[in-house]
Amino acid sequence: MTYTAKQFNIPSLSGISEKQIKVHLALYGGYVKHVNLIGEKLAAVRGGTLEMDPYVVAELRRRFAFEFNGARLHERYFEQFEEGPAPLTAGSALAKVAGDKYGADGFIEHIKEVAGSRGIGWVIVYADTERGTVITSFVSDHEVGQLAGLPVVLALDLWEHAFMVDYLPAEKKIYIDAFFANCNWGVIEKRFDDAMKTSAA
Repeated sequence: MTYTAKQFNIPSLSGISEKQIKVHLALYGGYVKHVNLIGEKLAAVRGGTLEMDPYVVAELRRRFAFEFNGARLHERYFEQFEEGPAPLTAGSALAKVAGDKYGADGFIEHIKEVAGSRGIGWVIVYADTERGTVITSFVSDHEVGQLAGLPVVLALDLWEHAFMVDYLPAEKKIYIDAFFANCNWGVIEKRFDDAMKTSAA
């Protein structure tokens, strides 16, 4: 199967430049390209049209998770900017479970606190569909530390490529604030609702 890079309807953002988004989208396109490249090579090995050292094949299989998760998380990231910023709806299912866990006004502050952790990676909010709640986690690499089986509700990219056109590494906090200033919480609420519906089906 061939994957195609998605197109996103991203308006002008406050605190995140068009150039930054363009550079970041190009990097996302590289993940998609390498998902396809690895898939083609492994398919050719399986089909007998390409001979490859088993150690190289094993490394490609390990690398596939990095490329695939990198592509998928970037899709979740960019979708959150589509249609412009919108606040978390006070009466939404997501606001309720997040409020129960983090306090009425503590959800976004908690995500920002986790995002302030030293190091590169992602902050991901997952829907814990078995317990009807959310879990906020710091994930260092795309393929390492993902919480098994949990749908991604929010994805915040904290690799330097996400902000270094606009900000220095020491200014990461400004980028995090800009991310939330531009976030369309309607997209995130829908992901949570869809995850909970799927688990109940």
